[in-house]
Amino acid sequence: MKKYFRFKELGTNYRTEFMAGLTTFLAMAYILFVNPSTLALVGIEELPDGVTRMDQEAVFAATAIAAAVGTLFMGVIARYPIALAPGMGLNAFFAYTVVLGYGIPWETALAGVLASGIIFVILTLTGFREKIINAIPANLKLAVGAGIGFFIAFIGFQNSGIIVADDATLLALGDITSPSVLLSIFGLVVSVILMAIGIRGGIFYGMILTAIAGMIVGLIDPPSGMNGIVGEVPSLAPTFGQAFAHFGDIFTIQMLVVILTFLFVDFFDTAGTIVAVANQAGFIKNNKLPRANRALFADSAATVVGASLGTSTTTSYVESTAGVGAGGRSGFTSVVTALFFLLALFFSPLLNIITAEVTAPALIIVGVLMCSALKDIEWNHFEIAVPAFLIVITMPLTYSIATGIAIGFIFYPITMLLKGRGKEIHPVMYALFIIFILYFIFLS
Repeated sequence: MKKYFRFKELGTNYRTEFMAGLTTFLAMAYILFVNPSTLALVGIEELPDGVTRMDQEAVFAATAIAAAVGTLFMGVIARYPIALAPGMGLNAFFAYTVVLGYGIPWETALAGVLASGIIFVILTLTGFREKIINAIPANLKLAVGAGIGFFIAFIGFQNSGIIVADDATLLALGDITSPSVLLSIFGLVVSVILMAIGIRGGIFYGMILTAIAGMIVGLIDPPSGMNGIVGEVPSLAPTFGQAFAHFGDIFTIQMLVVILTFLFVDFFDTAGTIVAVANQAGFIKNNKLPRANRALFADSAATVVGASLGTSTTTSYVESTAGVGAGGRSGFTSVVTALFFLLALFFSPLLNIITAEVTAPALIIVGVLMCSALKDIEWNHFEIAVPAFLIVITMPLTYSIATGIAIGFIFYPITMLLKGRGKEIHPVMYALFIIFILYFIFLS
């Protein structure tokens, strides 16, 4: 075991790797509760005709197993201390844009995730993935990440009741004297404090403290003994295999755009995360990442597994840097994290106390972290600033990640050509320009 994970070469040991794996798990454990809440559209009281909710307990099980399997792949195959789980942003796109906005059944949406995962595997194995990534301008990649951050934060504000609908101004400040809104505000303040003072797992601990506060003031029913905390592993039956059963429903223009969005966001989220973690751990040599294809394969295979089980795109988590900061250097860190995700399967009863008011602060904090990408966009170049700004602003305003990407990718070749920088536009961008034009024509 030590030899396979190269403990001696990396200067690590079992104790260090175990603590690093535990640290990574605690830093990202919030996804176990936020993902089921998001995919089940908790907080949305009235659903449009034909739209149904996913089973929250089944999604909890799918989330934990997909995270465990994906993280185990990364640890054993690529031997990197990088953990995976259903990605924030992609789950919001799945639930709020595809299912709630487009009215596409969640079963078909899962089939779209499966298709994107299969394409991702093929592109990784054939080497085309890197070429496609390089075709998308860095500024647009950064804008997409920041735009998703604003979108996630907006959902958090909405679910908490801090921001509400208004007939005159579309949006307005909610009733901040309402007990449920005050609970979310308390959770946000606590989470900000924990994150600001550098507590690893601050988002997760913030959720726990908010849930406890909710029980103290009577807004959340406390668990009834140990049965309210630990229980049987939830059944996957409501979601398992639905992606395969509805795979034939994905062959439409609308689903093509959905699949492209799943693929696009996962592409760059994965690349950015792996590079960030590898940099911190000192793995990059001569600007190259050893075993990069193995890491990308592990990530793409995890998406296929997750979609088969019943959850949105599974991707690498930047919270893995917490484990690296705790000394994790080998794939054994990921093995430990994966085991904790499997152990978490027995704690599904806690879903009853992790309400929308409890998860809302986590969404807002994650949004803050994702918006840091704004600082690296070339705002001083107008031809870059316009498409980047449109991507960022239209995602929350249209309640659609896909629409934000589409608008920005349509404007990019236009502004670049008008500026006389047409030679810098990759042919792939022209192809996406046409696809997204057709997308809007189809929607009309």
